[in-house]
Amino acid sequence: MTQPSTPDHMGTPTPGRHEGRVAIITGASRGIGRSVARRLAAEGAAVVVAAKSVEPHATLPGTIVDCVEAIRADGGTASYFQLDVRDADNVEAMVAHAKAEHGRIDYLFNNAGAIFLGPIMTVPPKRFDLMYQVNVRAAHVTAHFTLPHMVEQQFGHVLNFSPPLHTDPSPGMAPYMVTKLGMTRIAMAVAEEHRGDNVAGNSIWPVTMIDTAAVRVNGMGDESQYRTPEIIADAVSELFSRPPGECSGRQLTDEDILREAGWKDEDFERYWVLGHAPEHVLSIVGEGSLMR
Repeated sequence: MTQPSTPDHMGTPTPGRHEGRVAIITGASRGIGRSVARRLAAEGAAVVVAAKSVEPHATLPGTIVDCVEAIRADGGTASYFQLDVRDADNVEAMVAHAKAEHGRIDYLFNNAGAIFLGPIMTVPPKRFDLMYQVNVRAAHVTAHFTLPHMVEQQFGHVLNFSPPLHTDPSPGMAPYMVTKLGMTRIAMAVAEEHRGDNVAGNSIWPVTMIDTAAVRVNGMGDESQYRTPEIIADAVSELFSRPPGECSGRQLTDEDILREAGWKDEDFERYWVLGHAPEHVLSIVGEGSLMR
């Protein structure tokens, strides 16, 4: 069955905010990655749109090709690279493409992800392997090949789409959370290992569910509980605008970043898919949340 989809959401760009910067966005053919790619490009960054989807999918709209076409139609600069984040040689080639095509690499957003929820007894090893490879291993591999360029130019942001660290048992989703929390560990290591290089490592995670194909396919709530990807695009743009040396080693939510930038409660209303907040927000971060 075809899954419902929402249009691109990239917020209101600030012209020139990321002028001269170059961003690599994984998982950028649709959803959050696509929104962030379009937002950064609209603000002056050259963007490498990296994902597997080149040809249209029967049930999942969006490809790296049409994402780049949309960016260029808006006057932005972008190139696409068909990427399987499980393939280290492919990742290395993608990073080389970014440097050759655009001259430098300033931002890496590890957004690509795989999810399969369930108790340990119900998650086949091959599903765990896929999540491990696409989530935590890919975050290591992309950083491994990107960091030397950032260190050489003494500037960079590495941002992983992963939750704040915790020690809760995560019943019903431990295999998935193991891989996502591993991504946060990698981001924190980047921060500490490169504090003297003006290279930041941070993680970002939404307070509640974002309207993406993965959320809909896994039946996580309903659209009354969803925010649009625009909130992540706004938060990532804001985070990347900060000097790396002044914002590193942090495990942030989208709301953390935006509230620090001056957002008030009423400013978050526009992000709800249905135009208003639900009576009870399903939190996916913090004590008592859905995804712990």
